[in-house]
Amino acid sequence: MLPIIKKSTRITDCENLIMLASAPDQLDSDFFSIDEFDYITRQFSKEKKDFIILNRYTHMAFVVFLRDSTEKSKNLEKWRRYGDQLASQAKENKLLKLVISHVNDDTPAILAFAEGLALGSYQFLKYKSDKEDKAIKLKELALRSKSIDQLAIDRLNILLIAVSKCRDLVNEPLSYLTAEKLAGEIDEMGKLSGAKVEILTKLKIESLKMGGLLAVNKGSLEEPTFSIMEWKPEHPVNNKPLVFVGKGVVFDTGGINLKSYESMLTMKNDMAGAAAVACALFAIASAKIPVHVVALIPATENRPDGNAYVPGDVIRMFDGTNVEVLNTDAEGRLILADALSYAKKFDPALVIDMATLTGAASAAIGKQGTVGMHKDADGFIKGLCEAGENVHERVAVFPFWDEYGEMIKSEIADIKNLGGKDSGAITAGKFLAHFTDYPFIHLDIAGPAYLESKDSYRSQGGSGVGVRLLFEFVRQYANFL
Repeated sequence: MLPIIKKSTRITDCENLIMLASAPDQLDSDFFSIDEFDYITRQFSKEKKDFIILNRYTHMAFVVFLRDSTEKSKNLEKWRRYGDQLASQAKENKLLKLVISHVNDDTPAILAFAEGLALGSYQFLKYKSDKEDKAIKLKELALRSKSIDQLAIDRLNILLIAVSKCRDLVNEPLSYLTAEKLAGEIDEMGKLSGAKVEILTKLKIESLKMGGLLAVNKGSLEEPTFSIMEWKPEHPVNNKPLVFVGKGVVFDTGGINLKSYESMLTMKNDMAGAAAVACALFAIASAKIPVHVVALIPATENRPDGNAYVPGDVIRMFDGTNVEVLNTDAEGRLILADALSYAKKFDPALVIDMATLTGAASAAIGKQGTVGMHKDADGFIKGLCEAGENVHERVAVFPFWDEYGEMIKSEIADIKNLGGKDSGAITAGKFLAHFTDYPFIHLDIAGPAYLESKDSYRSQGGSGVGVRLLFEFVRQYANFL
């Protein structure tokens, strides 16, 4: 469990204090002795330290200085990263509660610091026998501020819960998280948040003739699911819904085109897109943001078996398109394509898909951001990139020229599921765009979705990328309309 964030108006003498500032001369002498102030000034000026620890024996005091840049988004990210450093200190000193204050009562800085501290406290200990010993003890973050309103704190708590849920889902092994179990987790999130959830079973998927999802599932003993999660508030600000589509391959062996051992080790994360869109909608509904949003999550395993689909097969998709399969390890686009076609029934204002889709995206920009491309969504992609800068889940927009579409044409069918050696991330996006007739954004999160090592407040394993991005995008969208 992450620490709960609360508002506070005072600091007692025995509480663990974090004071945020830009320089020592801003500090309030009421909180520090003369000796402490001299020590802080010397550490800042001579030692060039921005992070100073005072052990008062009965409690701790931390002073954190941010040397401001002119870019607001960079300052916020620095505060989050400093917050993560405090998470390590809280763990080391077994602190139960921390009070966070800013000398200038800077609301964005306090919230960003608390966000980084809370997210940096995440742990996935479900399968540890000694989880009680390893667990971080921190239970509460009290924000000392006159300017922060309760709504901002409530929304931050909701968002933290959603990111934690997303990380948990991505970290779960296939032995627990089958496609049916993922659908059950989504259903539970619907009940908790007030969102409506409908789960389509294999029989219904067959009746709808979702050929992509069914083909990928043929090698699995477990049945596929197709989850529809909808938040429609009483008075939405949008006339047409936003639709999120998430790739839910709960484990990807590569199918008949079997992956290598090294490539398969982390493939439980191939449903990170599904987790992100479901948890983002959970957060949006829990926060009662007045935007009509739908999430579509096709889910299955991709396994080799005597009945598995093979290279050379031709699949008839939900919309009637015939697809030639060149590689069974390019399966995510097949299940997403059926969901993108299904999205047409909602007459959406915009559809965003999120998927761990290609190694090419990861090779291009690594874990530092998400590869994005779009069709007929110029205004939307600009807003999404702005949201990405605000939460530091940045989107690198790739070209989406018509010529890339030529690379997925098939000699024997309408299109093929692989474009060739070059531009793999873009041709995958072009494949998906074939199934759309609405403004469309494709986000390939293959790089940042699962981390081999901790990156500040982004945890090792499932990072939860995408939840904060989509939540911020929808929050801004609600304010814009």
